[in-house]
Amino acid sequence: MPFRFFLKQWLMPPGVLLLLLLAAWWWRRRRPRLAAACFALGLGGLWLMSLPWVVEHAARALETEPALRVDDWASLASRGDAIVVLGAGRDRGDSAWADADQPSYMALERMRYAAQLAKASGLPVLTSGGLHYGTPPSEAQMMAERLQADFGVQVSWKEQASRTTWENALFSAKLVQPLGIRRVVVVTQAWHMQRARWSFERAGFEVVPAPVGFLGRDHARPFAGLLPESRAMWQSGQLLNEAVGLLGYRLFY
Repeated sequence: MPFRFFLKQWLMPPGVLLLLLLAAWWWRRRRPRLAAACFALGLGGLWLMSLPWVVEHAARALETEPALRVDDWASLASRGDAIVVLGAGRDRGDSAWADADQPSYMALERMRYAAQLAKASGLPVLTSGGLHYGTPPSEAQMMAERLQADFGVQVSWKEQASRTTWENALFSAKLVQPLGIRRVVVVTQAWHMQRARWSFERAGFEVVPAPVGFLGRDHARPFAGLLPESRAMWQSGQLLNEAVGLLGYRLFY
């Protein structure tokens, strides 16, 4: 696992772009044309990743599932058997919480949305997410605790073994399909919903997509979003990782 993580960080942007810049410096005297090409690709890639305009338009290619209408939240009771909230990592050792790990910002966004859907529809909730780097508690456990404490929503099931979206679906199926639950309202980021829906449908579920956190909308940035921003760099990395993951899932699962 550590080696795979190390390899992935350097094969995916921005790691591979930094390697191109390093190669440009290394070849600047012996192979100047190749060095110039590496420099242009590395710097150009970093610049594109930093633009909100690029994030907005790239996200639209991944965010193919429309948002649920607020007026339709209550009707989910007739369309689904349960709400499934997918884990999204954790923040380690926050001093404000007595050094306890907390769900990440994206996980909290999903939890907040799932809580509103659960209250409107009355559907039971399943949280899905295993250990992060082997450290307890599981993401599912953390989300269940915060859903109860912060949003007043009791979680009915916790799938605590998964490490990937595919395992979210597979292990959730093993947990609740024997109970007759086949229709699930899946809550995850809008740009992640394609892969989540694909995985859950292949695990035997009928999926009602409930995407949240859309990036492919007009963010009203100055200069049409053509000025670099640090946040856009992180968002671009998420979208690139998702595009590669979506392709990989369809090739290998």
